[in-house]
Amino acid sequence: MKVQNISDINKFFQVVDSCKGRVELVTGEGDRLNLKSKISQYVSLANVFSDGTIKEMEILASEPEDIQKLMEFMMNQ
Repeated sequence: MKVQNISDINKFFQVVDSCKGRVELVTGEGDRLNLKSKISQYVSLANVFSDGTIKEMEILASEPEDIQKLMEFMMNQ
């Protein structure tokens, strides 16, 4: 799923951390980074945004309930 215009980065990563399954960031080169890993979170932050918001990124979640959590976050931010 593509997510856009994430302005509350801390809340986004709280939602990711609460997910039960894998949540991965798909890079422009097709690599997948595990967003539940703190080091991957820092790398993704450095690479994805520069002005305090994540404009767009593609993420994959392995569990349907995790997809639902992420969708609810996107709708409520």
